[in-house]
Amino acid sequence: MTADKPKMVSTRDGFGEGLVELGKANKNVVALSADLTDSTRAAWFKRDFPDRFFGLGVAEQDMFGVAAGLALMGKIPFACTFGVFASGRAWDQIRVSVAYMDLNVKIAGTHGGISVGGDGATHQALEEIALMRIIPNMTVVVPCDAIEARRATIEAAAIKGPVYLRLGRSGVPVITKPEDFFKIGKANVLREGKDLAIFACGQMVSETLIACDALAKEGVHARVINLHTPKPIDKDVIIAASLETGAIVTAEEHTVMGGFGSAIAEVVSQSCPVPIKMVGVQDRFGLSGEPDELFKHFGLTAGDIVKAAREVLKMKK
Repeated sequence: MTADKPKMVSTRDGFGEGLVELGKANKNVVALSADLTDSTRAAWFKRDFPDRFFGLGVAEQDMFGVAAGLALMGKIPFACTFGVFASGRAWDQIRVSVAYMDLNVKIAGTHGGISVGGDGATHQALEEIALMRIIPNMTVVVPCDAIEARRATIEAAAIKGPVYLRLGRSGVPVITKPEDFFKIGKANVLREGKDLAIFACGQMVSETLIACDALAKEGVHARVINLHTPKPIDKDVIIAASLETGAIVTAEEHTVMGGFGSAIAEVVSQSCPVPIKMVGVQDRFGLSGEPDELFKHFGLTAGDIVKAAREVLKMKK
């Protein structure tokens, strides 16, 4: 691994590692899978703790009912399936059986975003940040790399109440270190800058860092913020960025309607309004293709972030 070619690991792998660590440390941690045991990396937990693993088959709604029951018995269940199925097929069960009761159920929604690639629109979750963050009592975390995913998984188990972890299938650059500061609900400022602030989550964090370097060559100094927790959102870092830079770009591998960028805009509009441009999927379904191709097609590349930065700086002036 070199500085030019960072190690590529999927965030679902980081989740799988974290889940096994939790299993070793806490006998009350259990895992459930809706017939996607290998794909969600729940298989790693099943391998080491077969008596604490529950396979529910293609029955996502039932899985969350079982997870709620296990939580009521004092267990810490991690319910694993694709994000599109958790947020879509089982939204009612998560809302009523889990969140309404404020139960200690952790949801691992893998294959988030268009980077799923060839699986196509039916399996590409582009709405689940929005669908999960509007549920009361729900914490929503979108790790930027495998290390952060492992740490988010471990920390999620210590949080009382439901947590949704948005995880990806494709390998993404490992940009954090195990010793870096990480706390659910607290954003990390990765680069300082006074001209504008760029907020990102998930795979878009690495794209944002590339965009930051490109902007620096133009004499633009961007503040880059890894806001890995859309809910509860770090209002303090958002307000500070608004006041100190006067312009904001948001970047998400998700629809721009109701998701990560919208959550930031809600804070900004009510506290310190400044120009905002949102980089994300523009109100449409996904497509089949290679992840890099889809990022270009949907306008989610570093170049698209640079373009949005230029536009928001003009608005600022």
